[in-house]
Amino acid sequence: MRSSVSDVLPSAVKRSLIKFGSDLATARRKRGLTILAVAERMGVAKNTYLRAEKGDPRVGLGVYAMALFVMGFGSSLGTLIDVSRDDTGLLLDEERLPKRVRMKKARVPQS
Repeated sequence: MRSSVSDVLPSAVKRSLIKFGSDLATARRKRGLTILAVAERMGVAKNTYLRAEKGDPRVGLGVYAMALFVMGFGSSLGTLIDVSRDDTGLLLDEERLPKRVRMKKARVPQS
């Protein structure tokens, strides 16, 4: 039996997706856009966009990215996991630094 992503998704991630979808719906309504208008601008079916507004985890990342773009948040996705703000990654990089550094001896050419 195949499990869907919905079955294995942690509850915190599910809540985040639902909030994201709700925020997407709010942004659409604030801009005075209909569901159909946004779906057409995104190039997706109305039902696909509705699933995105509901935070459906089966909706592809490209759909969410296009929704962000249509709403004017196009660059938000690019900074979501910016390496300069990755505290864990930065700490791991620091741990991997060598304890000391030695200069390599220069080779003397033999004649």
